[in-house]
Amino acid sequence: MMVPVRCFTCGKVIGGIYPTYLKRVQMGEEPKAVLNDLGLKRYCCRRMIVAHADLVDEVIPLG
Repeated sequence: MMVPVRCFTCGKVIGGIYPTYLKRVQMGEEPKAVLNDLGLKRYCCRRMIVAHADLVDEVIPLG
């Protein structure tokens, strides 16, 4: 669905990071380098960004 505002594990605010991450990865940058550059050091926060599946476009027609 939508990107969570906070990391489920540690509570760090990560909601605004996903659009930047997605844009830079689509431009060809390595995900690890992008996450490091965006300041995500904890693996729990990195997991929240990397494992996110954007399903909004698939769910909207059902509603």
